[in-house]
Amino acid sequence: MFKTIVQIYEVQRQSEAEKLVSLGVDHVGSVLMEDGKWKQPALRRCVESVKAGGAKSSLIPLTRDHVKIFSALEYYRPDIVHLCDSFPSRMDAPGAVREFDALLTLQIDLKDRFPQIDIMRSLPVPPPGTPDTSATEQSLLQLADLFEPVSDYFLIDTLAEGKDQPVNGYVGITGEVCDWEIARSLIEASTIPVIVAGGISEANVFEAITRLRPAGIDSCTKTNALDREGNPVRFRKDMKKVSTLLGEVRRADGFLNEGGR
Repeated sequence: MFKTIVQIYEVQRQSEAEKLVSLGVDHVGSVLMEDGKWKQPALRRCVESVKAGGAKSSLIPLTRDHVKIFSALEYYRPDIVHLCDSFPSRMDAPGAVREFDALLTLQIDLKDRFPQIDIMRSLPVPPPGTPDTSATEQSLLQLADLFEPVSDYFLIDTLAEGKDQPVNGYVGITGEVCDWEIARSLIEASTIPVIVAGGISEANVFEAITRLRPAGIDSCTKTNALDREGNPVRFRKDMKKVSTLLGEVRRADGFLNEGGR
């Protein structure tokens, strides 16, 4: 029976992590901020509580310093290290070869040093309506081929075209969907599990699963709590939204397991 992985970001507190695991979340993702101290006992307790509850912990280190990444993984020992560096979506972009070489080298080193920790690599997909999608799709398929041998998961996330990413230098938390046709091509071509992110909410997750059939879905912005102005609050989850999203995921699973198309 098919069961979609549900991954929820950004969770920094043990109490919130435990609630998510009790709801049935499969992967609980946390973020190690670049401007903070990398050794945070409260964040380690969050990671440990996820693992103790039977779910998988995922950690994004927001740094490009390899020594800091290695030190952080020694300290936190997550199940998954999630690398979401922003990089060109075209192989022929200026400086692309140097960037890809550095990222591949890091993943090879991580595999060698931490064989027990899975690697999740984000792939940046533009939003719907972006010109020249055919060329972008082919380039992203080439990228997937490049990273697949040193990755355990891909995460497809939205690239904020023509503007800065919400977190400079990294893909994610745009709250916007990516081009699902490109996403589907990547999912169908990949031999490793692919998780779809980018504006995933209780309103569109059923369609995302039944249309794309990914190994998993990821939600961050659309399951965050809102402030008084209705804006998402980083690092604070709305458990009702998560619960509703989980219900829609399992409804989609039931539909597919019954032969739905």
